[in-house]
Amino acid sequence: MATIEECRAALDGLADSLAHAGGAVRGAAALDRTLSCHITDLGVTFTGRLAGGRIEVLDRLDGPPPGRADIRLRMSGDDLVALVAGELGFAKAWASGRVGLEAGFRDLLRLRALL
Repeated sequence: MATIEECRAALDGLADSLAHAGGAVRGAAALDRTLSCHITDLGVTFTGRLAGGRIEVLDRLDGPPPGRADIRLRMSGDDLVALVAGELGFAKAWASGRVGLEAGFRDLLRLRALL
């Protein structure tokens, strides 16, 4: 089972990848939205912001997300680490229910380039 530190490192790695991305990925990441990523097996939620093509992780909280972020992810720590490492495809994980994603319709359309 992935640790809190490994999950945070995976999120930091995702943030670095987005910061250096170009083309359609960069355009999709140009949203200005609040984010939450609930790690179900660890019972923690990382909160942050997607802005200017970057993800900034702002806080780690115990339990489920305290508020409703614009973009909400839910998954196990192992799945987060595997997604960021490229070992698990987002579409397959989402279709099987391993990963949950909630966002407004327009945001989902723009995010598809990232996923």
